[in-house]
Amino acid sequence: MSAITLRNVSKSFGDVVIIPGLDLDIADGEFVVFVGPSGCGKSTLLRLIAGLEDVSGGEIRIDGQDVTAVSPAKRQLAMVFQSYALYPHMSVRANIGFPLKMAGQSKAEIAKRVEEAAATLNLTDYLERRPRDLSGGQRQRVAIGRAIVRQPKGFLFDEPLSNLDAALRVNMRLELSELHQQLQTTMIYVTHDQVEAMTMADKIVVLNRGRVEQVGSPLELYARPANRFVAGFIGSPRMNFLTGAYASQFGAPTVGVRPEHLAISSTSGLLKGTAGVSEHLGSDTFVHVKLDSGEQVNARSPGDYRVRHGDPVWLTPEEAHIHRFDEQGLGIR
Repeated sequence: MSAITLRNVSKSFGDVVIIPGLDLDIADGEFVVFVGPSGCGKSTLLRLIAGLEDVSGGEIRIDGQDVTAVSPAKRQLAMVFQSYALYPHMSVRANIGFPLKMAGQSKAEIAKRVEEAAATLNLTDYLERRPRDLSGGQRQRVAIGRAIVRQPKGFLFDEPLSNLDAALRVNMRLELSELHQQLQTTMIYVTHDQVEAMTMADKIVVLNRGRVEQVGSPLELYARPANRFVAGFIGSPRMNFLTGAYASQFGAPTVGVRPEHLAISSTSGLLKGTAGVSEHLGSDTFVHVKLDSGEQVNARSPGDYRVRHGDPVWLTPEEAHIHRFDEQGLGIR
């Protein structure tokens, strides 16, 4: 296991600055998720930690040791990519054991570690199969097994579930969380999917244009976003933002309220609007509403709630769950 520390780490490609200078502390055994929109620098940051990219400035330490100029192989970190990168002509057993073979480990040690990894990942019954005979989720588990056998200080995951269908993604999220509980090893996970971040992380790092917008637990970021960017990115569906006369009641240019904190009624309420599209998801119904002020908002209601397109509706925000933001988008406490 390992603690990872970044101090003023920056990365540029020519004149293009990807990461302008970043500080971050990752504790021993934490499951940390880097999340943010495409192009925010999260994968680049992961590659800097892995040593696959050279830093332009700053320092990276693993367990207190400066590894800024250390090669990837000597950092003792295992990386799992979006593509499985399995050898199609090799069995699952050979794929998992390949890094150990390259490292010159004995056949007995390789066999032992492969069996242990396969048992951990429920792959024991598939060890003699080829990758073509496996599902997408099973192939990803083989790729993870290949990382596990190296017994690394930490695991780096670069959007490992993005090639899987929705159902498999849910299963693999659970399996990765279970794996972390089992191994208690530092894991850094990159995704653009904030649902993955919310469900898996001990700590989320929200990135925007190479800068850290906020670091905290999923519930901290959800309940107390530091700024409008985080408020709009964390939470699904995203937070609603209101301006004008309503926001001014709270002494702010902008207020935010999540869909689940907007009570909807066909008879009375604080904000009047017109019902648009309703999304029925079984346990919940989300109603898109155009307020008389012209602003568009989304309200969550029980799954059996029904309203016709074009009907008048009234919304009442729960005052205890209103978020206020200043003109720069920073949260006002």
